[in-house]
Amino acid sequence: MEEINFKRRILLEIEGLISESCPEPKFPLKFEDLHVALVKKHYNAADVSIDYHRKRVQMDIVMDDQAYDPKKVNTDLPTMRANLWFRNLTDFLKSCLDKDNRSLAFYASLLKSFQNNDRILVA
Repeated sequence: MEEINFKRRILLEIEGLISESCPEPKFPLKFEDLHVALVKKHYNAADVSIDYHRKRVQMDIVMDDQAYDPKKVNTDLPTMRANLWFRNLTDFLKSCLDKDNRSLAFYASLLKSFQNNDRILVA
């Protein structure tokens, strides 16, 4: 029961951070890294750029994880170029949230890095 509440709290906190980071019509540049990290994690993308004004996300999605070796420079990864349009950035980023344990650990580390005095996540 305790573990379920902790997982729910992480998801609620990351959703709150997403909502806080997407005020219309301007997007704070300090949250761009958060947005890129969430999209990279969900789509397994190697390169992500977000055009906030045109409401586009461009990315190179890694097609085969077997070809990736973190110990060397990977110059020949099989990738697919994608150009996605979003209507609402907050909804798009929230749809990128996964609920598996590995993703929750990633979100907890993101929360810790974006933590300020008002937002505290107790482990």
